[in-house]
Amino acid sequence: MSELDVQIPTTFDPFAEANAEDSGVGTKAYVHIRIQQRNGRKSLTTVQGLKKEFSYNKILKDLKKEFCCNGTVVQDPEQGQVIQLQGDQRKNVSAFLVQAGIVKKDNIKIHGF
Repeated sequence: MSELDVQIPTTFDPFAEANAEDSGVGTKAYVHIRIQQRNGRKSLTTVQGLKKEFSYNKILKDLKKEFCCNGTVVQDPEQGQVIQLQGDQRKNVSAFLVQAGIVKKDNIKIHGF
């Protein structure tokens, strides 16, 4: 027993593949479309996660004209610029972004009721 042949088993990480896929920052950037309840029947639709190269004000102008609602662009410290629209416009905004070619349908996440 002068020579010890001890093999130390290597650790197996079951999440190695998932972490390798997520390592590319921004490769799967989702656009989140949410609804926020205000008072009574009033609601607010928020759109966040659009690429910075897009002009938020131009997108907002087209959304307001298309859906006959009011809206604004708000600067949030955590999420950056967020588009806010009056009313429940989740499905409308999703269809508009896909039809305009701004976002692929796979990269849109709709949240809410």
